[in-house]
Amino acid sequence: MVEILVLIKQVPDTNARIEIKDGKADLSMVKWITSPYDEYALEVALQHKEAVGGNVTALTLGPARCDKILKDAKALGVDNIARIDVPEGYLDSFSVQSMLAEACSSLGAEIIYCGKAAADTNAGSTGPGVAEKLGWPSVANITNIIFGDSSLELMQPSFEGQAKIGVNLPAVITCDKGMGEPRRANVKGIMMAKRANVDLIGVETVGGNTSVVGHASPPDKPPGKSFDGSEHVSTVVKLLRDEANVI
Repeated sequence: MVEILVLIKQVPDTNARIEIKDGKADLSMVKWITSPYDEYALEVALQHKEAVGGNVTALTLGPARCDKILKDAKALGVDNIARIDVPEGYLDSFSVQSMLAEACSSLGAEIIYCGKAAADTNAGSTGPGVAEKLGWPSVANITNIIFGDSSLELMQPSFEGQAKIGVNLPAVITCDKGMGEPRRANVKGIMMAKRANVDLIGVETVGGNTSVVGHASPPDKPPGKSFDGSEHVSTVVKLLRDEANVI
């Protein structure tokens, strides 16, 4: 039975307005949601289980408020939900990828799905970064998939249309739109999810050791210089060469 793991992230609602307060992002009034592309990853993970069997675990990283999206995933039909317990605050991509990779390994994952990019950063680095740390192949932005017992046949957008890619498990797959609309939870699923337990993974067990102490805007650029008349040509050339480094 294949161990299917799907990475999901809680992000501010795309319509939320983020303000800086006391040197940090003020998120106190923000509505939190599952990152939209991760909803497609959840759908693919559940389709994988339905096609060939298996066990689906949804994993996230963050503080206790992130349990909400795990309960939402449980209501859709995942078997297990787990959270790497880190305090409120920003983590750099390298730390996130390292902790997720360590947790995925400890959970026995054989295939990992995630959205192609998170709505709050749009970096698209989590899937490939986790794959690199695990030493697994990675295929990005898939729009269709055929599930096999130990391999996948994937469709990926290309300049010529759609590329067909085959990959053996284990692998990391990042998901784009194209697999159909994500399913919605029914009443039974919602009620069962309310009683579900979230498995907590201590940050000390996955190597998390960084934190951000503040945010600040970049310094203002110095005012530009203007010159009028041909007598300043040599001065302008000198400034372009010595200060602007463009010639």
